[in-house]
Amino acid sequence: MSITINIYYTGIENGDAAAFAEEMEQSGIADRIRAEEGNLRYEYFAPLYDKKTVLLIDSWKNQEALDIHHASPMMSEIAALREKYDLHMRVERYTGDDSQPDDRKFVRE
Repeated sequence: MSITINIYYTGIENGDAAAFAEEMEQSGIADRIRAEEGNLRYEYFAPLYDKKTVLLIDSWKNQEALDIHHASPMMSEIAALREKYDLHMRVERYTGDDSQPDDRKFVRE
């Protein structure tokens, strides 16, 4: 069962969360996470209405893959960057549904 975690990083000043995401990308940490066994998605987005926040959509094949990621040395690198930019977090967790209803009638391609 896949797991998707939405992490909302919010800074005190406008641009802090975006600078964090940019440093995650430029430093190669984000690419290293994407290359981890079991990572399905690792992408940052910026809400149009909230310039202090960046959303990370982070998806994993299963809990075991996520646990291995959380135990990796990269977590201390990520924590150091969160501290550098003084970010606060809000987390939402979703688990995959193995049934696949047909939602195509609602999608414009």
